[in-house]
Amino acid sequence: MAYRGHIKGGIVVLDDGISLPDGTVVAIEPIESVRMMTLAERYRDIIGIAPGLPPDMAENHDHYLHGTPKR
Repeated sequence: MAYRGHIKGGIVVLDDGISLPDGTVVAIEPIESVRMMTLAERYRDIIGIAPGLPPDMAENHDHYLHGTPKR
């Protein structure tokens, strides 16, 4: 049997006052698509704000931090 519910504070809450016994194993399948933020969206406020870095810092960070050969 399928039941409807929603997530509240990270916990599944069943609708219509339905309660299942503690320990009941359930399968959860979202009805609506949940879109996760991309890393660029999550860090948009800090991307590119570090001044004075070399233009190839992302590619050669090991060189600048640890002295390994450049790529």
